[in-house]
Amino acid sequence: MHYDFDRPIDRKGTDSIKWGKYPKDVLPLWVADTDFQSPPGVLEALHGRVDHGVFGYGADVRVLTNLLVGRLEQLYGWKVGPEDILFLPGVVQGFNLACLAFARENERVLVQSPVYPLLLKAPYETGRECREVGFIRDTHGKYSVDWEAFAAAVSDAAKLFILCNPQNPLGRVFTQSELQRMAEACLRQGTVICSDEIHCDLVYEGHRHIPIASLAPEIAKRTVTLMAPSKTFNLAGLQCSFAVIQDETLRRQFISASRGLLSHPNLLGCTAAVAAYESGQGWLEELLSYLKLNRDTLVAFVAEHMPGVRVTAPEGTYLAWLDCTAAAELNRPYSFFLKQARVALSDGIAFGAAGEGHVRVNFGCRRALLLEALERMKNALDQARHST
Repeated sequence: MHYDFDRPIDRKGTDSIKWGKYPKDVLPLWVADTDFQSPPGVLEALHGRVDHGVFGYGADVRVLTNLLVGRLEQLYGWKVGPEDILFLPGVVQGFNLACLAFARENERVLVQSPVYPLLLKAPYETGRECREVGFIRDTHGKYSVDWEAFAAAVSDAAKLFILCNPQNPLGRVFTQSELQRMAEACLRQGTVICSDEIHCDLVYEGHRHIPIASLAPEIAKRTVTLMAPSKTFNLAGLQCSFAVIQDETLRRQFISASRGLLSHPNLLGCTAAVAAYESGQGWLEELLSYLKLNRDTLVAFVAEHMPGVRVTAPEGTYLAWLDCTAAAELNRPYSFFLKQARVALSDGIAFGAAGEGHVRVNFGCRRALLLEALERMKNALDQARHST
């Protein structure tokens, strides 16, 4: 089938956080949901469930669990049992629960930044101490792990390491050797790994997602993996995610921390997830092709038309990280582009200490909308330069 990702869908007035936060003349390329309609099989399944008209207690997860067991083995050669899968309303709850389960009050939780803001906040919000460690950027603009700083941070009594892979906002998809090295550092210190892998299905040609827990049984015994269909199939509002915890002791600790805080998964969320995993692969393959062209369009446009702004093509996700530190006009790039270009991006400051002077762009939208936003940003920069 051919899916029309260029078709305009008006999201204004539909209780959309993305489209409702800013005035109507602002183009929103910020919060990480896409503007694409979910796969037809998902819509058909939801219509069928809604037409039934009864929404009592439910959400039998056995079908979904079996689908996930098969999917993880098919995609990654990762064998997990049905008992290893726990359902959550979202990965945010997952890494907050990991903080509660595996670190005591005031103990250290290690996070690599810049990173998704709610992941960065999780240690603070659960009364733990957050230890940030940054990345190194090479001459080609690629970000890599600062191994010396990482090893030192893990050794400094880190009880939990929250990994984000594929990395938000940098777009890195960590290689097997990188993941192995991070895992080995954690194993030496007895540090539990909580791996946020919500963007695992959104990886571009030439790169491969590897769940860190799939590397070896001894790594799996110290790892909580968080995944969801939400970013992949644009289902975030339906709140259905899952954790994979293969070690029984870790699983008991995680469940104990969640008692009284979590209920059954969302009924419609389960319906959508099953349909997405059963029938959405063709849609996903076409989506990835469309997003890749959006990514390449953005990277080429910035290189040609926005001097002083740097961006490296993300290896995964539909998010791009713009480094504006060399553009004198952009003292606060988020505010500049919002006020002067009427384009809303994500403020880099929210992503940690390394985010100052940066913005994150969500290119999960119609290409025409992306190009309009980029033209506005270019024109605003041109006007600022000509006025100085």
